[in-house]
Amino acid sequence: RGTALQPLFKMSYSCSKVGDPHPGQPYKGGNFCAFLPDNPEGLKTAKLLRKAFERGLTFQIKSCNGEERVTWGFIPHKTSWDGGKTRNGYPDALYLREVGTVL
Repeated sequence: RGTALQPLFKMSYSCSKVGDPHPGQPYKGGNFCAFLPDNPEGLKTAKLLRKAFERGLTFQIKSCNGEERVTWGFIPHKTSWDGGKTRNGYPDALYLREVGTVL
């Protein structure tokens, strides 16, 4: 296992906007962590993920048990360094290509 880049996103509590499930309602934030390999392809993917984040594409707001909360959006993220594809981790030989296609 090699070294990893570990982007951390801190989403605070706020109010939802037009286009969210319940505009103007408060939602719960959270800390979100992802993993990328520390190599040229991982660095390229990190830059693309940053652009997606800056454009508001990384997260979405969903209702869960009557509470609005931030969740991962449609861009796939590796949230574990191990466990394989089924557990959102590595090894996953196709992940960087797949996320690059989405981005």
